[in-house]
Amino acid sequence: MGTEITPFRVHYPDDSVQDLRRRLTAARWPDAETVDGWEQGPKLSYMKDLCASWERDYDWRATEKRLNAVPQFRTEIDGLDVHFLHARSPHEGATPLLLTHGWPSSVVEFLDLIPKLTEPDDPSQAFHVVCPSLPGHGFSGKPSSAGWTVGRTARAWAQLMARLGYRRYGAHGGDWGSWVSAELGAADPDHLLGIHLTMPLAKAPDHPVELDARDQQAMARMKSFGQNRSGYAAIQSTRPQAIGYGLADSPAGQLAWILDRFWEWVDHDGTLEKALPWDALLDTATVYWLTDSGASSARLFWESFNKEPMNPTNVPVGCSVFPKDAWLPRAWAEQRFTDLRYWKDLDSGGHFPALERPAVLADELRAFFALLN
Repeated sequence: MGTEITPFRVHYPDDSVQDLRRRLTAARWPDAETVDGWEQGPKLSYMKDLCASWERDYDWRATEKRLNAVPQFRTEIDGLDVHFLHARSPHEGATPLLLTHGWPSSVVEFLDLIPKLTEPDDPSQAFHVVCPSLPGHGFSGKPSSAGWTVGRTARAWAQLMARLGYRRYGAHGGDWGSWVSAELGAADPDHLLGIHLTMPLAKAPDHPVELDARDQQAMARMKSFGQNRSGYAAIQSTRPQAIGYGLADSPAGQLAWILDRFWEWVDHDGTLEKALPWDALLDTATVYWLTDSGASSARLFWESFNKEPMNPTNVPVGCSVFPKDAWLPRAWAEQRFTDLRYWKDLDSGGHFPALERPAVLADELRAFFALLN
């Protein structure tokens, strides 16, 4: 493929969709959990209802249509086919903006956000939007050898933006997208206007810092996460291939693996579907299932989780922190992000703001990048 950029459309044959439904109908269920809540993972009754909706009601063709309404392409970078959405604003003076998703997510997460960025009420706040699929995720290629770390991904993204002709651009990300966007600060500082993060990551400072009540709450949540809620990361960062066999063979298993994170990370009151429609969750699960990317996406944890150096970032940085997402003491962030221009603690929302609060996220992106113009 070389440096060629080729148009791409999402379409899976009817046989693939019917096979998904057949497997859901034939799912073999475990016995029920022995607790009343979700402490052991997704509840059996909830999983049965959600899988029944996936098999009976969910319309993948409607999601394909939504995806294909946005221009999509693939291009080879560093030996890997990279898929990306590329939505140019009708306003030629728009700021190029690179959006990177995380796990368990895909470019579908950004479909409601994109038009809010490309066609705002004020043309001076418009963005040209580029949304790549991470290596091993969704419609990008799957690395066939080790070495695709978040740093290598950031360097690939820099090549992608150069190939598209964008000499100056901004970047945004959450989850792995935060890791990649932060690494862009080191990989392409001369072309990067700034980076906006919803999950800023940094190591503890090498000197004592004073923590306010908010920071102390963040530390408590970090401790609870490490002790009780990080099992998925321990597995995927050490044995991604082992979990991959089950994810590749059972759509119910793939859905449970994703649902567990959505239940934990979406801002809801105990009824997840009130905060996020089931179809939004099933969009994600279907992308992972049809692309068979359970194992390949998990390998990014093996490559990078707790292994990246978290180098200082000197480009302008903005952080919008949603309350149900992973919190970090601001003092920690200030040590890594030496030019922290914007920080805002939001009142609601979680780990998937482009799905949960797309209008709020669009406002946050405009607020930060307006500071840089």
